[in-house]
Amino acid sequence: MTMRRPKYFTPTEVSLHSTVGDLWVSYLGKVYSLTPLVEEYKGDVLLKPIIECAGKDISHWFDPKTKDIRTHIDPLSGCVKYYTPRGRFVHVPPPCPRTDWANDFGRPWWRDNRYEVGLLSTKTRWIRIINTLTSQEQRLEVCSEETLDEILQRYLRYNSHAASYTWKHHGVNLDMSKTLSENGIPDEDEEFYQCRMDRDLYTQSICLYFNDDLTEP
Repeated sequence: MTMRRPKYFTPTEVSLHSTVGDLWVSYLGKVYSLTPLVEEYKGDVLLKPIIECAGKDISHWFDPKTKDIRTHIDPLSGCVKYYTPRGRFVHVPPPCPRTDWANDFGRPWWRDNRYEVGLLSTKTRWIRIINTLTSQEQRLEVCSEETLDEILQRYLRYNSHAASYTWKHHGVNLDMSKTLSENGIPDEDEEFYQCRMDRDLYTQSICLYFNDDLTEP
Protein backbone atom coordinates (compact mmCIF):
# COMPACT_ATOMS: atom_id res chain seq x y z
CA MET A 1 0.00 0.00 0.00
CA THR A 2 1.49 3.34 -1.10
CA MET A 3 1.51 6.18 1.39
CA ARG A 4 -0.37 9.29 0.40
CA ARG A 5 1.91 12.23 -0.29
CA PRO A 6 1.46 15.19 2.04
CA LYS A 7 0.04 18.38 0.59
CA TYR A 8 2.38 21.35 0.44
CA PHE A 9 1.33 24.95 0.94
CA THR A 10 3.02 28.25 0.20
CA PRO A 11 3.21 30.95 2.91
CA THR A 12 0.90 33.02 0.70
CA GLU A 13 -1.75 30.30 0.80
CA VAL A 14 -1.51 30.09 4.58
CA SER A 15 -1.88 33.87 4.85
CA LEU A 16 -5.25 33.72 3.09
CA HIS A 17 -6.72 31.88 6.10
CA SER A 18 -6.57 34.79 8.52
CA THR A 19 -10.05 35.20 9.97
CA VAL A 20 -11.72 33.89 13.11
CA GLY A 21 -13.92 31.65 10.98
CA ASP A 22 -11.01 30.34 8.91
CA LEU A 23 -7.75 30.41 10.84
CA TRP A 24 -4.54 28.72 9.77
CA VAL A 25 -1.03 29.02 11.15
CA SER A 26 2.25 27.32 10.34
CA TYR A 27 5.00 26.24 12.67
CA LEU A 28 8.02 23.96 12.53
CA GLY A 29 7.43 23.17 8.87
CA LYS A 30 3.78 22.16 9.11
CA VAL A 31 0.47 23.89 8.43
CA TYR A 32 -2.44 23.70 10.85
CA SER A 33 -6.07 24.75 10.73
CA LEU A 34 -6.96 26.04 14.19
CA THR A 35 -10.51 26.92 13.11
CA PRO A 36 -12.02 24.06 15.22
CA LEU A 37 -9.98 25.20 18.24
CA VAL A 38 -11.19 28.77 17.86
CA GLU A 39 -14.77 27.55 17.59
CA GLU A 40 -14.39 25.37 20.68
CA TYR A 41 -13.00 28.23 22.79
CA LYS A 42 -15.09 30.97 21.21
CA GLY A 43 -15.12 34.09 23.36
CA ASP A 44 -12.15 33.01 25.48
CA VAL A 45 -9.63 35.81 26.01
CA LEU A 46 -6.84 33.23 25.73
CA LEU A 47 -7.52 33.04 21.98
CA LYS A 48 -6.24 36.59 21.48
CA PRO A 49 -2.54 35.74 20.76
CA ILE A 50 -3.62 33.02 18.32
CA ILE A 51 -6.09 35.24 16.48
CA GLU A 52 -3.48 38.01 16.25
CA CYS A 53 -1.18 35.58 14.41
CA ALA A 54 -3.81 34.14 12.05
CA GLY A 55 -2.31 33.25 8.69
CA LYS A 56 1.27 33.63 9.93
CA ASP A 57 4.19 31.42 10.84
CA ILE A 58 4.61 31.04 14.61
CA SER A 59 7.66 28.78 14.68
CA HIS A 60 9.38 31.26 17.00
CA TRP A 61 6.89 30.25 19.69
CA PHE A 62 8.42 26.77 19.81
CA ASP A 63 11.62 24.99 20.72
CA PRO A 64 12.60 23.11 17.53
CA LYS A 65 14.16 20.29 19.55
CA THR A 66 11.30 19.55 21.94
CA LYS A 67 8.55 20.85 19.61
CA ASP A 68 7.01 22.35 22.74
CA ILE A 69 6.41 25.99 23.65
CA ARG A 70 9.66 27.78 24.52
CA THR A 71 10.40 28.06 28.21
CA HIS A 72 12.28 30.45 30.46
CA ILE A 73 13.24 30.76 34.11
CA ASP A 74 10.79 33.00 35.91
CA PRO A 75 12.91 35.63 37.75
CA LEU A 76 10.51 35.79 40.70
CA SER A 77 9.86 32.12 41.38
CA GLY A 78 12.94 30.58 39.78
CA CYS A 79 10.65 28.03 38.10
CA VAL A 80 10.70 26.95 34.46
CA LYS A 81 7.66 28.41 32.71
CA TYR A 82 6.34 28.74 29.19
CA TYR A 83 7.64 31.83 27.40
CA THR A 84 4.64 33.66 25.91
CA PRO A 85 5.60 37.30 25.25
CA ARG A 86 2.33 37.92 23.35
CA GLY A 87 0.39 36.75 26.39
CA ARG A 88 -0.80 33.41 27.66
CA PHE A 89 -2.92 31.43 25.20
CA VAL A 90 -5.19 28.38 25.10
CA HIS A 91 -3.80 25.26 26.86
CA VAL A 92 -0.90 27.14 28.45
CA PRO A 93 -1.14 26.76 32.24
CA PRO A 94 -1.45 29.88 34.37
CA PRO A 95 1.76 31.24 35.94
CA CYS A 96 0.53 30.35 39.42
CA PRO A 97 -1.53 27.35 40.58
CA ARG A 98 -5.26 27.99 40.20
CA THR A 99 -8.26 25.84 41.05
CA ASP A 100 -10.36 27.23 38.20
CA TRP A 101 -8.03 26.15 35.38
CA ALA A 102 -9.49 23.21 33.47
CA ASN A 103 -6.62 20.96 32.48
CA ASP A 104 -8.73 18.05 31.24
CA PHE A 105 -8.38 18.99 27.57
CA GLY A 106 -5.96 16.10 26.92
CA ARG A 107 -3.27 16.84 24.35
CA PRO A 108 -2.47 20.59 23.91
CA TRP A 109 -3.33 21.93 20.47
CA TRP A 110 0.28 22.33 19.37
CA ARG A 111 0.82 18.59 19.87
CA ASP A 112 -2.50 17.52 18.36
CA ASN A 113 -2.13 16.30 14.76
CA ARG A 114 -5.89 16.58 14.20
CA TYR A 115 -5.30 20.18 13.22
CA GLU A 116 -2.57 19.39 10.70
CA VAL A 117 -3.52 20.03 7.06
CA GLY A 118 -0.16 19.73 5.33
CA LEU A 119 3.44 20.89 5.10
CA LEU A 120 4.84 24.36 4.60
CA SER A 121 7.08 24.62 1.57
CA THR A 122 10.70 25.28 2.46
CA LYS A 123 11.14 27.14 -0.84
CA THR A 124 8.56 28.40 -3.30
CA ARG A 125 9.27 29.38 -6.87
CA TRP A 126 7.49 31.06 -9.76
CA ILE A 127 6.92 29.44 -13.14
CA ARG A 128 5.18 30.45 -16.35
CA ILE A 129 2.79 27.99 -17.95
CA ILE A 130 2.20 28.74 -21.62
CA ASN A 131 -0.69 27.17 -23.51
CA THR A 132 0.64 26.90 -27.07
CA LEU A 133 -2.86 26.26 -28.43
CA THR A 134 -4.39 29.50 -27.13
CA SER A 135 -1.18 31.49 -26.46
CA GLN A 136 -2.44 32.14 -22.94
CA GLU A 137 0.20 32.44 -20.24
CA GLN A 138 -0.25 31.98 -16.51
CA ARG A 139 2.28 32.77 -13.82
CA LEU A 140 2.08 30.47 -10.79
CA GLU A 141 3.77 30.34 -7.42
CA VAL A 142 4.42 26.68 -6.62
CA CYS A 143 6.16 24.64 -3.96
CA SER A 144 9.59 23.31 -4.90
CA GLU A 145 8.61 19.95 -3.34
CA GLU A 146 5.59 19.50 -5.62
CA THR A 147 5.54 17.13 -8.57
CA LEU A 148 4.34 18.31 -11.98
CA ASP A 149 1.12 16.38 -11.37
CA GLU A 150 0.54 18.45 -8.25
CA ILE A 151 1.37 21.64 -10.09
CA LEU A 152 -1.15 20.57 -12.73
CA GLN A 153 -3.80 20.50 -9.99
CA ARG A 154 -2.99 24.12 -9.20
CA TYR A 155 -3.28 25.02 -12.88
CA LEU A 156 -6.70 23.38 -13.34
CA ARG A 157 -8.44 26.55 -12.18
CA TYR A 158 -7.14 28.25 -15.32
CA ASN A 159 -7.54 25.32 -17.70
CA SER A 160 -9.85 22.45 -16.71
CA HIS A 161 -8.42 20.33 -19.56
CA ALA A 162 -4.80 20.72 -18.45
CA ALA A 163 -4.34 16.94 -18.32
CA SER A 164 -5.10 16.79 -22.06
CA TYR A 165 -1.83 18.55 -22.81
CA THR A 166 1.74 17.32 -23.03
CA TRP A 167 3.92 19.38 -20.72
CA LYS A 168 7.34 20.30 -22.08
CA HIS A 169 10.36 22.39 -21.14
CA HIS A 170 12.78 23.39 -23.91
CA GLY A 171 11.04 20.84 -26.17
CA VAL A 172 11.56 17.92 -23.78
CA ASN A 173 8.59 16.00 -22.36
CA LEU A 174 8.36 16.38 -18.60
CA ASP A 175 7.90 13.51 -16.15
CA MET A 176 4.73 14.48 -14.31
CA SER A 177 5.65 12.31 -11.31
CA LYS A 178 8.81 14.35 -10.65
CA THR A 179 9.48 17.84 -9.31
CA LEU A 180 10.68 20.77 -11.39
CA SER A 181 14.28 20.28 -10.25
CA GLU A 182 14.11 16.54 -10.91
CA ASN A 183 12.97 17.41 -14.43
CA GLY A 184 16.05 19.56 -14.96
CA ILE A 185 14.31 22.90 -14.37
CA PRO A 186 16.61 24.54 -11.82
CA ASP A 187 15.62 27.15 -9.28
CA GLU A 188 17.86 30.07 -10.16
CA ASP A 189 16.62 32.59 -7.58
CA GLU A 190 19.92 32.60 -5.69
CA GLU A 191 21.94 33.19 -8.86
CA PHE A 192 19.63 36.04 -9.87
CA TYR A 193 20.01 37.57 -6.41
CA GLN A 194 23.81 37.32 -6.54
CA CYS A 195 23.84 38.93 -9.98
CA ARG A 196 21.22 41.51 -8.98
CA MET A 197 18.95 40.37 -11.80
CA ASP A 198 15.16 40.63 -11.73
CA ARG A 199 13.95 37.04 -11.46
CA ASP A 200 10.53 38.08 -12.78
CA LEU A 201 12.12 38.76 -16.16
CA TYR A 202 13.65 35.27 -16.33
CA THR A 203 10.97 33.01 -14.90
CA GLN A 204 11.29 29.42 -16.13
CA SER A 205 8.51 28.43 -18.54
CA ILE A 206 6.60 25.24 -19.26
CA CYS A 207 4.87 24.88 -22.61
CA LEU A 208 1.65 22.91 -22.97
CA TYR A 209 0.93 21.11 -26.25
CA PHE A 210 -2.62 20.00 -26.89
CA ASN A 211 -3.32 16.28 -27.36
CA ASP A 212 -6.16 14.87 -29.50
CA ASP A 213 -8.33 13.66 -26.62
CA LEU A 214 -10.12 15.91 -24.14
CA THR A 215 -10.26 14.92 -20.50
CA GLU A 216 -13.44 15.54 -18.61
CA PRO A 217 -13.31 18.75 -16.55
